[in-house]
Amino acid sequence: MAFDVHGTVAEGFEGVREEFAAHLAGERDDPGAQLVVYRHGRRVLDLWDGDGIDGASLTSLYSIAKGAAHLVVALLVQDGLLDLDREVAAYWPEFAAEGKDRLTLRELLEHRAGLVGDPEGGFRVEELADDRLIAARLAGRKPLWEPGSAYGYHAFVIGALTGEVVRRVTGKSIQELYEERIRAPYGLDYHLGLPAELEPRWVEVQPLLPTAEEAALLAQRAASADSIRGIAFGLNAPEPIDLVAFGNHPRVKALGPASSGGVGNARGVAGLYAAAISTVDGRPPLLTPETAALFGGLRTPGGPDLVTGSTDHFAVGFEYLAGRYPLLGDDAIGHSGATGSLGFADPASGVAYGYTRRRFSFPSGHGAALENGRLIGSVLRAAAGH
Repeated sequence: MAFDVHGTVAEGFEGVREEFAAHLAGERDDPGAQLVVYRHGRRVLDLWDGDGIDGASLTSLYSIAKGAAHLVVALLVQDGLLDLDREVAAYWPEFAAEGKDRLTLRELLEHRAGLVGDPEGGFRVEELADDRLIAARLAGRKPLWEPGSAYGYHAFVIGALTGEVVRRVTGKSIQELYEERIRAPYGLDYHLGLPAELEPRWVEVQPLLPTAEEAALLAQRAASADSIRGIAFGLNAPEPIDLVAFGNHPRVKALGPASSGGVGNARGVAGLYAAAISTVDGRPPLLTPETAALFGGLRTPGGPDLVTGSTDHFAVGFEYLAGRYPLLGDDAIGHSGATGSLGFADPASGVAYGYTRRRFSFPSGHGAALENGRLIGSVLRAAAGH
């Protein structure tokens, strides 16, 4: 396919543009991609290409929402309003039901609660858009494993669970605090709840168009509805969750569920993470180095994620990225999204990164697209030599 990459590049980062262009040229289908990078709070790269895509286009970025939501949690810990080692039930008494009384907030953020979904009939798309409904239903559910003893990706529900803790302590939702403390002050184009006036900039998520070989491999990997993975990804619902339809659903866009419903672009994602660790437009970093370190680093060593099968998956509320991208510092914080998108902050290099796709990549469903490895390498090499 022929692409003409658009955007701006600071001196010294030209190699990243070349890597981005090379990736696009090698794609079988138009991914509709954006790439934005900050270094020490200054934007050094702003690139995009694809049919109907520009630098301001907005689309569903799925689990990148977890990073934004848990940046709010990190701020509340930093403020002294939340204690990672206090039991969730101390903030939210109803959560203690069915043997969950000793689970700590830290363990919840590490996806150790065993509440990956509702085994009693699942959630419909409209219900997964409503964090308070999810939290109310799961508070009384029996966990799928002994809380704290193992971990598994709470794909559609973790933000509802941590969000209910936030609401009990502050009286406000994660979405409201994100808007007040992070998005609005920095003018970020990443939203937990898309305002109606921004709809003209919205572009729909597009499905993966697999080859016959890829389709066969996906069929082999399919989970049964009543498995832990099937429950986590909503396959046990009356109408099994389709990720493309979920991302494009008007209610999901409007409410911005904190697990998987954020809408934005690479500028917004990279700006979010730049604000977390760097001075941006004269504003000091949102997180102190101590808080960033508290939430970074590997917190789930050894053993597989019971949902995804991956290893070394989580920091505190964020994904552990240094294992996948060894050039990153161990305390990098960030999160990927289902289409293959990724956002992170790397305190060691001062780099904040936002990469978005509107079309799903292969393999798809969770995790950053494979090209992120090459793009991150080129970004960090440019930063090191700048």
